[in-house]
Amino acid sequence: MLSPNPETAQVQTDAPKTSYRWRVVALLFCATTINYLDRQVLGLLKPTLEADFGWSESDFSHIVMAFQAAYAFSLIGFGAIIDKIGTKIGYVISVVVWSIAAMLHAVATGTFSFGFMRAILGLGEAGNFPVAIKATAEWFPKKERALATGIFNSGANIGAVVAPIMVPWILGAYGWQEAFLITGALGFVWLIFWWRMYELPSKQPRVNQAEYDYIHSDNEPDTSKEAPVKWLQLFKIRQTWAFVFGKMLTDPIWWFFLYWLPSYFAEAFKLNLSKPSPELVIVYTATTIGSIGGGYLSGYFIKKGWPVFRARKTSMLIFAFLVMPIMAAQYTTNIWQAVVLISLAAAAHQAWSANIFTTASDMFPKKAVSSVVGIGGMAGSVGGILFPLLVGIILDNYKAAGNIGGGYNVIFIICGFAYLLAWGVMHLFSPKMERVDI
Repeated sequence: MLSPNPETAQVQTDAPKTSYRWRVVALLFCATTINYLDRQVLGLLKPTLEADFGWSESDFSHIVMAFQAAYAFSLIGFGAIIDKIGTKIGYVISVVVWSIAAMLHAVATGTFSFGFMRAILGLGEAGNFPVAIKATAEWFPKKERALATGIFNSGANIGAVVAPIMVPWILGAYGWQEAFLITGALGFVWLIFWWRMYELPSKQPRVNQAEYDYIHSDNEPDTSKEAPVKWLQLFKIRQTWAFVFGKMLTDPIWWFFLYWLPSYFAEAFKLNLSKPSPELVIVYTATTIGSIGGGYLSGYFIKKGWPVFRARKTSMLIFAFLVMPIMAAQYTTNIWQAVVLISLAAAAHQAWSANIFTTASDMFPKKAVSSVVGIGGMAGSVGGILFPLLVGIILDNYKAAGNIGGGYNVIFIICGFAYLLAWGVMHLFSPKMERVDI
């Protein structure tokens, strides 16, 4: 592909551009969906497992923290590994580890063994986003990267919608062990397609010269054969810190949306969580729209001739403002008003997420992208460990005072300002998102 003969090159140049890169996005989307499906099975089986094993809330929280801590720790290592061994093998290792760990939950016998399996699951699942972002950088020019990222990132939201439907059905038909086995096995099915379909654009025979030239239309140097960057070196670069703080300040908000929204609706509006909840389905469906729409917006600005950094930062500033109406949730009088405000905020988060991931590939050469995403993801996960502690303190204090809703109101105010703060810090560290020359 890099050096086609003149006759072939002429034919390919004149031929319509192939679109194989979108098949790659489909693979990334399915992997991310499975990633979040496997992640949510334990939470959905919580009442059953609590009854079987006699867990307290503290026992369950320790199991959840085992996943979070392992996930945060693994992100740095996985990013560096993927930059060294490449996306194809890197994804294989990640999916194999997390799928085996997901299935082994079926043989767990207590708090310690479940915590151990969750830790292994976290180690494997940490590879998903570093690989996916690197693959997007390998297959898409900058003007399409945010849209591609938004599409595969929406798999997280699809997983959040599918899991509450799929897991209870398996539980009722077969049992909790089979729920872990069946959902965990989906990763191995996906691996068959990944291994057969994924290659770098230069090695993929289904890509013609026109698409190859389009993918590389940014004229970025090919660094695939260069030695990977040492991740400690990346901490000396201010663009790394822009990405780190952007993730650390906003990722915890998403974890809050995932883990506390059901209990918020139950406590504030008496939502019955033992039945299907259209309110939650609407919230998570909105995030899919936000993820894809957010990726489209910055790409639209770039196609209109805007500089990449201006398109990304303008889009992210818009999304930061769109989160702020969530602070008005304290004034809602019925659940559907709250659903609208929270859906807007959750959708804006995913739109933000699609763009902040893309800033890593905008600012760094492809050989360093996975490492940077791993560092930023680790920072976001650390925030995801610390923020729940703050949430717990706030909610417990307000509940003790007899004001259940007051605690959530304080948290929604924090959510409303978090993205503007993150945008300001990112702008401070990298005003024009200059390209890093390593």
